Amino acid sequence: MKQIERGEMVNKAACRIVKVSAAAIAGIVLAGCSQSDEAGRAPSASAQSGRLGFVVRHWFTAMHETKFMDECNQGLNISNDEIWWRGLSKVDRAEKTQNGLLETLRRWQPAVRRGPNGEDVCLDPTAVTDPKFITVNGDVSYGINLDGTTDGRATPKTCAHKKFTGLNGEPAIDNQMYRLVGCTYGWRTNGIFEVNADEMRGTSGIGMILIDVTGVDDTRNDDDVTVSFYRSIDQFAQDSSGKPLPFSSYRIDTNPDGTARYGDSLKGRIENGVLKTQSGDVRLPFYGNYTFSQHIFKDMQLELKIADDGKTADGMVFGYYDVEEFIYHVTGTGVVISTAGFSCPALAAAAWELADGYPDPETGKCTMLSSAFRIDTHAAYVVKPEGVKAAL
Repeated sequence: MKQIERGEMVNKAACRIVKVSAAAIAGIVLAGCSQSDEAGRAPSASAQSGRLGFVVRHWFTAMHETKFMDECNQGLNISNDEIWWRGLSKVDRAEKTQNGLLETLRRWQPAVRRGPNGEDVCLDPTAVTDPKFITVNGDVSYGINLDGTTDGRATPKTCAHKKFTGLNGEPAIDNQMYRLVGCTYGWRTNGIFEVNADEMRGTSGIGMILIDVTGVDDTRNDDDVTVSFYRSIDQFAQDSSGKPLPFSSYRIDTNPDGTARYGDSLKGRIENGVLKTQSGDVRLPFYGNYTFSQHIFKDMQLELKIADDGKTADGMVFGYYDVEEFIYHVTGTGVVISTAGFSCPALAAAAWELADGYPDPETGKCTMLSSAFRIDTHAAYVVKPEGVKAAL
């Protein structure tokens, strides 16, 4: 008898259950409830009724880091706590930190309530002016050419900025998000700020992104597909090691009127197993560090390399990221800020200074940051009510 992995058995059983339930209710549409073939390859397009689905498990800011931090020749940024501590007299330092024995986490409130009238400088980053934020000075970055220029000159929809070179020598890369946070501990590899947020999504099932690919005639090569993005209301289906089970079913989040709470779509294509989208405006759910937020993109593009067995797909998200939403999230995460190693006022000021996309029509200042994010996904069945439409 052919041995079958436990996860495969669970998913096949779950798939049959959902199909029966769908037939009974006549109100559920699945993104292809099918089994892998004998060789373990991905289900065929015909078996999936022309659809592919993925659930995003990991989402990280794409960071190019050299062995000796050459990209940060001024070192890493200092935190709210360090700025507060430096501003105290020696006597107050000893008293307020219990001679240095009071942990940083327990000092976070006085560290942020250092405005002239006791304002929380993270909730009101303009209350004080902190030392200038340290940004990336290197020349290499992940990303793509978003503005279409070779030199980063100002255009009707961008502000002048410095370009990067890609890791493989690609010219004219735009990634001001990396320039902004690349010298901040919380965003670098194993930095608590991003790692904690990622693990919270994995264990809570909140803010999970679903990717629904429709119009698929061939899962390896297809020049015309539609890629839609939703929020899941189900937690990750995981195996005994905590890894998501491939081909599990996830229901999309809907509004009371039946529209999808999320549901923006991009046209795309599949080339040799790589899914690539055209650019467009996309809003995605986001949760991390005890704070709800949204990813708000303009000119977003997705690139996913689908594994030969169809169980996973890894890739990148590129686009212009809303500065206001970014500041709202990172400065509103409370005590977690004390582990990330940044000053809220300095970060906010630098974000606006480095913004390179979509100038405000009145002020002329750009409102978005070119960016690149690394994502890891697992094959999924995207379940949605029949006839559901994206919210306007």
